[in-house]
Amino acid sequence: MISYTGFERARSITRRPLTATVDGFAAIGRHVVFGCKAVAGIPTALRRYYKHVMFHIGDVSFGYASLLAGGGTIGIVFAMSAVAAMMVGVETQRGLELIGMTSLSGMLSAIANTRELAPVVASIALAAKVGTGFTAQLGAMRISDEIDALDAMAVRSIPFLASTRLIASAVCVIPIYMVGLLASYVATRLIVVNFQGNSAGTYDYYFHLALSPSDLWYSLTKAVVFAMIVAVVHCSYGFHASGGPEGVGRAAGRALRTSILAIGVTDVVLTFALWGLVPTIPGVGLS
Repeated sequence: MISYTGFERARSITRRPLTATVDGFAAIGRHVVFGCKAVAGIPTALRRYYKHVMFHIGDVSFGYASLLAGGGTIGIVFAMSAVAAMMVGVETQRGLELIGMTSLSGMLSAIANTRELAPVVASIALAAKVGTGFTAQLGAMRISDEIDALDAMAVRSIPFLASTRLIASAVCVIPIYMVGLLASYVATRLIVVNFQGNSAGTYDYYFHLALSPSDLWYSLTKAVVFAMIVAVVHCSYGFHASGGPEGVGRAAGRALRTSILAIGVTDVVLTFALWGLVPTIPGVGLS
């Protein structure tokens, strides 16, 4: 005969997966609602808290310390984009050598760096450098009851804390992305032309043939969307942090994992939405 204690233990074991699933969906809903409120609070942030927006723009772009000391994001994006683009140049050269079409390396550089590499690298650097800072700042305010104090003073906490950072991220990612894109172009050309010995004229011809203004606009759109996703995710995790300093650390780690996963999924969706399932190469007519 099963005792009452054994029955309760068995019931708690069977209810545990269901409870975890419900809590997971509740957390997703909480973050989605927070994101909607943060986007809806953009007009309020621009109208009432524009000084804080300007402060966050300076903080995101250049930081408080020097660029070489890791104070800002521009230097980090420049270095990450250059290193990643060097590997693109190396693997592009190796792959095209197998089929005797090394002259098309400029075309692949224009397509890969513009459509995928530059916006993804800029957004990941933004998440690692700026997003975790957002989570730590808002998490520290949450566990020290500063957010509750803002609510008690009739200050709308989400527009004041999240919408201002969302605007700053969307604005700052534009020059940051451009710096990363320039670094990727220069690094790939340096590897293919200077180190591999390919013709500079042939590389430049196919590079400019494949690069179109629409690709640049679409790539910039991806970078801005990624930056907004990063800001919303990290601010949401920091805003809902709990459990003291340890909870803030866990929230920062979870926010970074979530933002990188969201960037990957959104990148696939935007690539298909902007360039289609069967993309074409400008100036060549290939599809």
